[in-house]
Amino acid sequence: MTDGNARDNPLGRGVSRRSMLAGAAAGVVTPVAVAGLGGGSAVAADPGNGRGNGHDGETRRITMYAEELPDGMIGYGLEPGKATVPGPILEIWEGDTLEIELVNTTDTRLSIHPHGVDYSVDSDGAPLNDSFNEPGETRTYVWRSRPQSKGPGKLWMPGSAGYWHYHDHAMGTPHGTEGLRKGLYGALIVRRRGDVLPDRQFTVVFNDMTINNRMAPDVPVLEANLGERVEFIAIGHGNNFHTFHLHAHKWADNRTGYLEGPNDPSRVIDNRDLNPGDSFGFQVIAGDGVGPGAWMYHCHVQFHSDGGMAGVFLVRNEDGSMPPGAQEALDRYHGHAGA
Repeated sequence: MTDGNARDNPLGRGVSRRSMLAGAAAGVVTPVAVAGLGGGSAVAADPGNGRGNGHDGETRRITMYAEELPDGMIGYGLEPGKATVPGPILEIWEGDTLEIELVNTTDTRLSIHPHGVDYSVDSDGAPLNDSFNEPGETRTYVWRSRPQSKGPGKLWMPGSAGYWHYHDHAMGTPHGTEGLRKGLYGALIVRRRGDVLPDRQFTVVFNDMTINNRMAPDVPVLEANLGERVEFIAIGHGNNFHTFHLHAHKWADNRTGYLEGPNDPSRVIDNRDLNPGDSFGFQVIAGDGVGPGAWMYHCHVQFHSDGGMAGVFLVRNEDGSMPPGAQEALDRYHGHAGA
């Protein structure tokens, strides 16, 4: 390996779950790690020392493990033996740098490639730049984020804040086709100072004709209590055109999913295209205006949903109890048969 950051493989070395965004702005709820359809969240800490403000950000360091899973899948995890599909949600503040020590425990080459952040060629995660992990190898990838900045004239240059994603780019082909097919992907969030943090987070990946490499009725149910702030990160992979639709809940089609005021011109939607390589995110208040219940989310391409691209967002009562009719709806979902 030509990368000077590559090190000998420390298989079996443990790693603690890291909190990367804890203690943000006053009054903002810290996100929790939830299983959802995939892994938990590695959330970045703001130490409150004036750094991490988008101008002099912190450097966050985590270790991730690529591991084989049952049913022929492969996932990323933050601890040995804890890989999931999708992988953990990675979060940093705009202006932070994230160093990922990736341990490849499999017998094939793989990598980790990000969208939406800055990186050098040796952190590209692509064989084109000789940036990948051989079987059993450990390699460090460095991702940088930046704030908005004043450009030439009256132009403003965009920062890194947004709902992005990461994935393999080396398994099977130089584009990571086999790695993506087997589940090597996850969500990457770059927060801007002042962003509202959720109570619960869920990553939903439309990958070919699956949701997180599963099909109904085997897509795990997403759960929240009435009134909780729930964040969805939607990602597209594979070879098919998709649309993401969430029943009974809507969001603004912008960076955050929230309107910035009464005159914000952003469209309010409940359905959006989700095609290969695309990603977006939004937050909703669970059951706001519609109450608790078993609410579907699915691809709105009809033969895709008929074929099993459908899941359930279960909004329980505020006390966590099951609302009337919800169990019956879940029973019907679990009887789903793909057309």
